Amino acid sequence: MIHDPRGGTGTPDPTAGDTRTNYERMLAGELYRADDPRIAAEQAEAVALTEALNATPSADRAGRDDLLQRLLGSLGDGAVVRTPLHCDFGSHVAIGDRTFVNVGLVALDVAPVTIGADCQIGPYVQLLTPIHPLDAELRQGGWERASPVTLGDNVWLGGGVIVLPGVTVGDDTVVGAGAVVSRDLPAGVLAVGNPARVVRDL
Repeated sequence: MIHDPRGGTGTPDPTAGDTRTNYERMLAGELYRADDPRIAAEQAEAVALTEALNATPSADRAGRDDLLQRLLGSLGDGAVVRTPLHCDFGSHVAIGDRTFVNVGLVALDVAPVTIGADCQIGPYVQLLTPIHPLDAELRQGGWERASPVTLGDNVWLGGGVIVLPGVTVGDDTVVGAGAVVSRDLPAGVLAVGNPARVVRDL
C-alpha cells in the first residue's frame, strides 16, 4: 500500500469532485491512490495465494492448478505456469490455452495483463501495467494509474524481457532476451534491444 509521507498536507488532489472510489478509478485506468480498503483486501488475498503457490511442490500438479485457478482471472487449457510467480491482484491476469510461463514472471496487474494462446514466456519476464506520475508532488502523494499489457497468440518473449504499460505485442512476434518493450509491436516480427526495435519480419 502506498502511504503519503507528508500525511496528505499540501498534496494536490487530481480527483477533486470525483465521487468514485479509488478502486473504481483504478479499474478505469485513471489516477488513484492505493489506500482503498478493497484494493488492500484483494492484494492481500493475492499475496496469500501466490505465497501458497510458490511453496507448493511442482509434483503436486493438482494443488498448483487449484491455486492458479483461484489466483488468476483465467487460465487456459494446457497452460503451464512455473513458479515463482508474482502479481499484484492475479485476478486481472488472463493466460491462454497451451501457453508456457517459465520461472519468475512478474505480472503487475493493476490493469489487465492478457497473454494469448500458445505463447512462450521466458524466465524472469516482467509485464508491468502501473504508471507513476512524472509530477513529483503527485508521485510523493501516492497517486498512480495503470494501462493494460496485451500479448497476442504465439508470442515468444525471451528471458528477462520487460513490457511496459500500455503495450500490445502482436501475434507470432518474438522479442529477444533482455529487451525493453516500450511501444506496440506488430504481428510477425523479431524485436530486440532497449528500447525494443523491429529488426526483421518473420
